[in-house]
Amino acid sequence: MNAQDWMMLFGGAAAGVVACSLLGLFASGFGVGVEDEHVALVTSFGKLIARLEKPGLHVLPTKWLPWVKVQQVSLARDFRVIHDLHVNDARGTTVVADLWVELRVIDAEKALFAVEDWDQATQNLVVHAAMSILGSRDFQQILDDRSELGAQLQRDVSAETERWGVKVDQVFVRNVALTPEVSRQVFGMVATRLEQARAVLFEEGRLDAAQLEANTAQQVASLVAEAKAQYPLAVGRALERLAKSAPVFEAYNELYELAQLRGPRTVAFRGFDGNEVRAVDAAMLPEQSAVTK
Repeated sequence: MNAQDWMMLFGGAAAGVVACSLLGLFASGFGVGVEDEHVALVTSFGKLIARLEKPGLHVLPTKWLPWVKVQQVSLARDFRVIHDLHVNDARGTTVVADLWVELRVIDAEKALFAVEDWDQATQNLVVHAAMSILGSRDFQQILDDRSELGAQLQRDVSAETERWGVKVDQVFVRNVALTPEVSRQVFGMVATRLEQARAVLFEEGRLDAAQLEANTAQQVASLVAEAKAQYPLAVGRALERLAKSAPVFEAYNELYELAQLRGPRTVAFRGFDGNEVRAVDAAMLPEQSAVTK
């Protein structure tokens, strides 16, 4: 390549750079870029003069004027997280919860002109509604009914936010907890109640065991008494059968009489006839002269 060709190459590159710069200046000074799911609102002295919805680059000759402003409004679904919301429940217990709010802008003009700051206004409205709804329930109900409470929050704030061109699709109540001080108090109360319940159960068990023991002793005594009552009847029936055999009956009676004696402490005199020495007289004789038949 000769010098002329190099001059033409550098000249073309310089012209391209200048053209790109001019195009950039034109785009920044007279062009408005609109992204997908966005709306560009053009205002002049605070009054809406144009609404650009189609994605792409739009030419706006008056953009460079100081009183003309372009505001981009997103129509895409978005979310906000409200952390550490402190609420006093129906019993006065301080409950801490997070709120997850899914929302989207459905009317860009209302979002821009109906309220000064639709984002902050929506969050404030959700917080106010949450404090009112959660404050009417106790901690356990808040834990159990979080889905229902979120749906109620969504219904309560939707009517107001739609006047601002904002649609609240869903509200979730998350991370429900107690403050550390309240947690310690609750745990202490639970421990006390458990101890009281344990003492009550122990006492009830002791009383039940004593009652069962008394009932068992009563039943045993009744059975023993019934068994003892059957003994004389059984003896009577046996004697009745023995009486049918006179020799056996006499032998039993004699054996029974002997069984009543106390062994070495008793001296019995038996076999004396009435014409001889009586048993009483023989008992009074000295030991050396005692005669026993």
